[in-house]
Amino acid sequence: MEYIDYYKILGVGKSATADEIKKAYRKLARKYHPDLNPNDKEAEKKFKEINEAHEVLSDPDKRKKYDQYGADWKHAEQFEQAKNQQQSAYQSQGTPFDTGGEYYAFTDEEGAGFSDFFSQMFGRSRKQQGTQAKFRGQDYRAEVQLNLSDAYKTHQQTFTVNGKNIRITVPAGIENGQEIKIKNYGGPGVNGGPNGDLYITFNINNDTAFTRQGNDLYLTAVLDLYKAVLGGNETIDTMSGKVKLTISSETQNGAKVRLKGKGFPAYKKEGEFGDLYITWQIHIPKNLNEKEKDLFTQLANEAAKK
Repeated sequence: MEYIDYYKILGVGKSATADEIKKAYRKLARKYHPDLNPNDKEAEKKFKEINEAHEVLSDPDKRKKYDQYGADWKHAEQFEQAKNQQQSAYQSQGTPFDTGGEYYAFTDEEGAGFSDFFSQMFGRSRKQQGTQAKFRGQDYRAEVQLNLSDAYKTHQQTFTVNGKNIRITVPAGIENGQEIKIKNYGGPGVNGGPNGDLYITFNINNDTAFTRQGNDLYLTAVLDLYKAVLGGNETIDTMSGKVKLTISSETQNGAKVRLKGKGFPAYKKEGEFGDLYITWQIHIPKNLNEKEKDLFTQLANEAAKK
């Protein structure tokens, strides 16, 4: 792999600070921007190089790998994994760092040395075993956005990782921030080694009127004054459908009702649900006419006699 000097492209030194890198990038990006250089292929190429350099050097993790591994910085994790496996083989078998009986000196001087090492380590046959060294592929990580209403039920979800469409079944009850592992859906193994795994983190957006705490749901429901005083029936929406409730007379503002089993499904526990807690919010009527005001006045007078 050809070594590209990102520091040279941005015109900064290897000790440049994050602010210096940002400043250099902005200056060059303005100079070579396609809008200011129409139909200039050279300027377009330069603009792409500048963006690529900034993408790497502005990210602390990518910059660290680039500084250490040069042209092969994208394969840093695979390299470390391979090196550890090779060193383990050396300790257990008494063999040299398994490159056909030869030793290699590693250097990050202008990225030299690493590409040669990669090609020889991954492509050379193992002399003692007669096979090429096998290495596990890199693990991938992805985030999936999910609505709370979707997390309520088991369903299939399709998303894209590294240009590949992956379809999985999402179990009901998945929680915000929960991570699941999809085995063998990571990076490909080397020389026939196993694939890495895919780790998916779910970010759940609440698109409902409910508040979720674990497997329990909470809802504030409006109740009109007359029904709160006299009692009656009230129909409310739950995650599983409508439910008719009996309202006791003289229900107070802030009173709570528990509906057992009407909460959220427990993750991978068939038929197990949390509870739904309803808090009644009494609605005071507005725009009363004179007759209504007189009736309330009479009620107030009766109450004062008690």
